[in-house]
Amino acid sequence: MFTTRVFSSSFKRTMSSLTRIQTSSAPAAIGPYAQAIKVNNMVYTSGQIPVDPKTGEVVQGGIAEQTHQSLTNVSEVLKAAGTSLDKVVKTTVFLKDMNDFAKMNEVYASFFTTHQPARSAVEVARLPKDVAVEIEAIALTD
Repeated sequence: MFTTRVFSSSFKRTMSSLTRIQTSSAPAAIGPYAQAIKVNNMVYTSGQIPVDPKTGEVVQGGIAEQTHQSLTNVSEVLKAAGTSLDKVVKTTVFLKDMNDFAKMNEVYASFFTTHQPARSAVEVARLPKDVAVEIEAIALTD
């Protein structure tokens, strides 16, 4: 059963403004998308891969080093949006190999020491630049 709601003529629908977040402290987008979008009191980051923003290259090392760089990039994007990892509501971790979960989780835990957001972790067939991990976040502002 569907319910139809009728609003009075005085009802005004307001559109939230979308703000594109951009920082040189995280890798530039490698396509037609923003590093993050802020709407109302929420920030939605794009997936951050383990690219060093200074060199534009994937960091050397294994899953631990790549997770560290990905989360550093997420943190920098959130900082540019006026928030931080302490206000993250949810993350999604994309792993090239689920066998890397324990090592990723160890590094991940070091970034979320006082607050642990909700999280999903999934194995994917392939990630941009053939990296081992990509991480996105949703966070509150103020």
